[in-house]
This record gives sequence, C-alpha cells and structure tokens, in this order.
Amino acid sequence: MLNYQRYKRVPVVNFPERTWPDKEIMKAPIWCSVDLRDGNQALVEPMVVEEKIEFFNMLIKLGFKEIEIGFPAASQIEYDFLRQLVERRMIPDDVRVQVLVQCREHLIKRTFEAIQGIKNVVVHIYNSTSTLQRDVVFHKGKDEITQIAIEGTKLVKKYAENFDGNIVLEYSPESFTGTELDYALEICTAVQDTWGATKENPIIINLPSTVEMNTPNVYADQIEWMNTHFKNRESIILSVHPHNDRGTGVAATELALLAGADRVEGTLFGNGERTGNVDILTLAYNMFSQGINPELEIENIREIAEVYERCTKMDIPERHPYAGKLVFTAFSGSHQDAINKGMQALKERNSQYWEVPYLPIDPSDIGREYEPIVRINSQSGKGGVAFVMDTFFGFKLPKGMHKEFADIIQAIAEKQGEVAPEQIMEQFRLNYTERKEPIHFRKCQIHDTETADGDFATLVTVTYTNHGIEKTFEGIGNGPIDAMQKGLEKELGIEIRVLDYSEHALTSGSGAEAASYIHLMDVKSGKVTYGVGISSNITRASFRGIFSAVNRLFY
Repeated sequence: MLNYQRYKRVPVVNFPERTWPDKEIMKAPIWCSVDLRDGNQALVEPMVVEEKIEFFNMLIKLGFKEIEIGFPAASQIEYDFLRQLVERRMIPDDVRVQVLVQCREHLIKRTFEAIQGIKNVVVHIYNSTSTLQRDVVFHKGKDEITQIAIEGTKLVKKYAENFDGNIVLEYSPESFTGTELDYALEICTAVQDTWGATKENPIIINLPSTVEMNTPNVYADQIEWMNTHFKNRESIILSVHPHNDRGTGVAATELALLAGADRVEGTLFGNGERTGNVDILTLAYNMFSQGINPELEIENIREIAEVYERCTKMDIPERHPYAGKLVFTAFSGSHQDAINKGMQALKERNSQYWEVPYLPIDPSDIGREYEPIVRINSQSGKGGVAFVMDTFFGFKLPKGMHKEFADIIQAIAEKQGEVAPEQIMEQFRLNYTERKEPIHFRKCQIHDTETADGDFATLVTVTYTNHGIEKTFEGIGNGPIDAMQKGLEKELGIEIRVLDYSEHALTSGSGAEAASYIHLMDVKSGKVTYGVGISSNITRASFRGIFSAVNRLFY
C-alpha cells in the first residue's frame, strides 16, 4: 500500500469573500514568455546562442511583447546571447525584454552591463519566502528575508539611475504558494514602497506557483486575497508564474485570471522544470475556443512546433492539447460518425459559428488539416470509413452502404491495426469500382422504342465480356436502368431487384465524373449488396454499378 501517511495536507485559504467563481475571462492577459530562461534551464541540452536567437525571433513573430531572455549574470552564454540581441539590433522598440537576477550587488551590476543599449527592460529580482525554505535552506527569519528583497530593490534603483532606457521592476516572492499570505503581502509591500511604485510607474508583483501544492481553486484564493489586500493596487501589475507539478497549471492560471491577475508568465508547450511551466499556447487556444482574441499570432501551430522541437530537442506528446499529432483524430466509431454528421450539418446550415461534435475548434484555424481528423483502426465504425471516403476521395457513400464497406475495412484492421486512407481507397476499388470479373460492362446503345401495347419504352443494347468472351444482349424497360436489369436477368438467368439508386458528381468542369451507387438484391436468396460505377456519363456509371453489384452478388 502507498505510504500516504508520510504526507500532510497543505492548508487551504479561509477566504469566504472570494468572488472569482462568479467571473469569466473576458480578455487576454499580458503574456510573458520565459522559454529562453526558465524553459531553457530545464533542457537536457540548453540552447546555444544561435538557437536562442531563432527562438527569440519566433516569439517576436508570435506577438509577444514581454520576453524573459535569460539570467545574464549567471553564465557567459546568457550574457553573450543578450549582447548579440543588442548589437544586432534584434529587439523591437515595442518589446520589453526581461532579465532575472538574484538580490546581490555583483550580479545586479553585471546585469545592468548586459542590458546597456536596450530601450525597455524588466529587471526581475526574487528571493524565496516559503516557510520551508526559510527554515531548511536559508535559516533566516521573516525580517531577514524581507531585508534581502529590500536591499535588492535599492540596488536596482541605484543602477537604474544611470541607465538610458526604461526600467520596470519585477519582484517575485519565490515559492509563494508555500508562503503565509500575510507575510507574502508584507514583503511585496516592502518592495513596492522601496521602489516607489505609482500608477504611472508601476511595479510587477509576480506571485509564482513555484511548486504546485494544492488544487487550482486554492491558488485562485491566494491570488484574489493578495489582489484585494494590496495597497495602491493601481500601481501594481499583478503577474502569475504557475508550474505544473500537479498537472493543473493551465486550470490554476485560468482561475488566477478570474481572481485578478493581469499578466501570465509561461512557456510554449509547457516546457520547464520538473513537470513544466504553464503552457501559454494551451491557455491562448483555450481563450480562442471561447471567442476571445488571445492577442498572439498563433494561426500556424505546426510551424511553432517545428521550431520548438528543433531548438529544444524535445518532442511534443501526441496527445498534447492543440499541437499533438492525434488531438484532432478520432478512432472511436461513434466519434467518427458524430464528426461526419457535424461536418455535413455545418456545410448545410452555413452557420457563422463552429459547432462540430468532439472538435472544440476548427483545426484549419490553427494550421491543422481536416485529413487527419479520422483515422481507422479496429475500434472504428462505419461513420469513420464513410468520412474518410468523403473527405479524402469525394465518394459520398449511401447510408445503407456504410456498414457493408466498413466490415471489409474492419477485417483488415483487426489483422494489421490502423488502416491508411490510401488502403481504404484501394479496397474500395477492388471491391466495387474495379469489380469487373467475371462479367465486365463494355459499351451500350440506348434507343427509344415502344412496347407491344404501344407504350413508350427504352431499348438498350449492351456489349459485355463474360470470362473474357465478348457477348451482347438487349433489354427493354421503362428507362435505361430498368431495361438493363431485365436484359441482364434474361442473359444470365438470374432474378434481381434494384432496391435503391443514387449518384453524385465527383469532380467539376467539362471532364467531370459521376459516381453511381446501386443497391441490388438477389430475389431468390434475399442477399443484397452495393455496386459502384464511375463514368463521365451518368447512365454508363449506373450500368457499371449494376455490373459491379452482380459480380459481388453471384460470383
């Protein structure tokens, strides 16, 4: 049995005044990517300078206006990367870069050397404030921990006096989720006062879920408690920096936004220490799926994923929200059928809103395609096979034909696993459109004639081969299909009945082809099947469909 008694429950917040459960997210927050610092430090093989530059350029292209680019005082690579951005003039004037630094003078001095020449900078200082870290890491009391933050703020203020650009201070009480709320407020207020924050010159107070310690609602309570207890709230940009230790980073962030957060620090695809940072792309696409402008240029997730995987040397899981290779794929037969019907309804109704079962967004809106939506395996049903035939190849199979053809594909899937669309089409040809043995329709002539009673009738003269031997027969009926049926019955000594007939165009233009579907029954045995014919002439397509069905029924 799991030794669960080793762990104690993390206290929740007693905050009955909470209002966040009744709110909705109405707009995107200020986004800050920390891929190049927090995300990079968590890589098995951190990015080299040129890779970081490529990643930085992608973040700019995506529309990020705040980007944490590193810890320039921590290593030469970090310092060199920052200087490359400056010297190559790669930082747009409307982008604020962020640099992380501990509250130590030599590190702050080195950081200001690194940022010289940048127009807009966030200097991000931090120190850990949790009860556990105060006890086992720093062996300091609250007053001593607060003094570290105050001294760091004074040092940034000192070096900012000789800096030509615009400086915004960001302060993070690291391990905020493990810090008593009254003390977190106390230390943040001390930094706020020391900096002299105003509405015109605000400070970023960043409240990180450095380690996710409880359910998302508790984090939201912590954020709203701080939000409502800050003094001079208009002088604060309230930021969150959630991690994903409990797998609920996205939920915690969304609830934190309801609780009053203005800004989110995170990474693309959630890369970061341990289980990662919050995934900014998932957050942004979630907003998009609710009709909210995420204020990021994220229309092509495949392109974003390609750069990310190449630069980080990490793979995006196949089930990762929005980006995973399988997230817009349905194997379940009932899902496939619902998607198929939903897509048809969407076209028929011409609605301005996307509403398709199992697909919260239109994959094409984010650079994905319809083709991979349905994939066929042994768990798939008739709706999925029909969807593939329609979407990939333009064959709109009659409803009654769905199960007949799906059974053929099901047998293959049970032997080999997933069946590719091309293999499905090949089976369609073998079983239907190319089912030309032993009898094969060749050509026909159609004439108007009269019956013995003087009624109008149609005469068909059909040339066909039977086991390769060319033969001819005639038939008279009330139309070409009826005449063909009667002539074929007499020629082959069979009795058949056309139960249903449908047809549709396959392509457009002068060379358009039509597909004809014939539902045929052997009257003596009661056996039924479908036949399919293709031709630029609809009558010829119908005749080919009848021959296809007869071959399936009798041979």
